[in-house]
Amino acid sequence: MKVYSSYGILSTMKNICETNFKKEAEIFKALSNPVRLEVLECLFDGEKCVCEIISKLNKYEQAHISKSLIKLKQAGILKDRKEGLNVYYSIAMPCIIHFISCLKTNM
Repeated sequence: MKVYSSYGILSTMKNICETNFKKEAEIFKALSNPVRLEVLECLFDGEKCVCEIISKLNKYEQAHISKSLIKLKQAGILKDRKEGLNVYYSIAMPCIIHFISCLKTNM
């Protein structure tokens, strides 16, 4: 009986680890696009309305920025809130700021 019980625990732990690796891979995929990195960097100093992000990154089309925001939000990197007709985005994972800063320092 203990063998089955131990196997169940090991199986559960393995599933948790696999889930964590999949989530980590999803985050790295979201960061693997230069436009998304620029969008993210635009939010380093705090929450911004979509219109502010589009204005700051005016070299890209609105649709491209919107898709980037959605992808970063789906990965859990960004969060949003609605206020009237405006949508505001901010960084949900503060450690991402440190990670990107570290990359820039060491490149």
